Amino acid sequence: MQKVFKNAKEAISDIKSGMSIMLGGFGLCGIPENSIDALVEADITKLTCISNNAGIDNVGLGKLLRKHQIYKMISSYVGENKEFERQLLSGELVVDLIPQGTLAERIRAGGAGIPAFFVPAGYGTEVQGDKEVREFNGKMHILEKGLRADFALVKAWKGDTKGNLIYRHTANNFNNMMAAAGIITIAEVEELVPAGELDPNCIHTPAIYVQRIFQGTDYKKQIEFETTSD
Repeated sequence: MQKVFKNAKEAISDIKSGMSIMLGGFGLCGIPENSIDALVEADITKLTCISNNAGIDNVGLGKLLRKHQIYKMISSYVGENKEFERQLLSGELVVDLIPQGTLAERIRAGGAGIPAFFVPAGYGTEVQGDKEVREFNGKMHILEKGLRADFALVKAWKGDTKGNLIYRHTANNFNNMMAAAGIITIAEVEELVPAGELDPNCIHTPAIYVQRIFQGTDYKKQIEFETTSD
């Protein structure tokens, strides 16, 4: 199976309007920048995006929000994006806010083939809704379902032509678990090397989870809040 693609545009070419997509990273760290830009250029709409956050205005997922390409966001933190806030309050965007630990576990469970699990976070709040409730060890828990997506778009530091991936520091956040939870996983990497060059002991995501891979370009170190002092 040929996994190596020339660029992001080629790799995401069969993502269609109305599909669900997981996007790795935390804040602006480790996000699949090239893949997001390719989605913006493709003019795909009505996407359900599963991501820890929604980027910031016109950066990361903020680019898709600005063009109204996202129908629903499934996230845990979205506080840095004014356009997100505007669309939420105006009813233009469907939002499912999930406690961060629960979101991470729902994705991990989806990738592991676990359909559902009980967790105490959210009990007695709006998060509970009409979900099933059970008591364990004297504490109430709510039923949460594992998450999967049509596509998972992840970003790694290094990858090989077989699809093995290594993440760097905090860029591992959500990328690793999302790679396992996507029906089709597309990985963009800063450095693509021949199979066999990566140390097997350092691989975070095995090639079995990755269907497509390409070497990205023009990565930028974006800052959410620039703080300076005299």
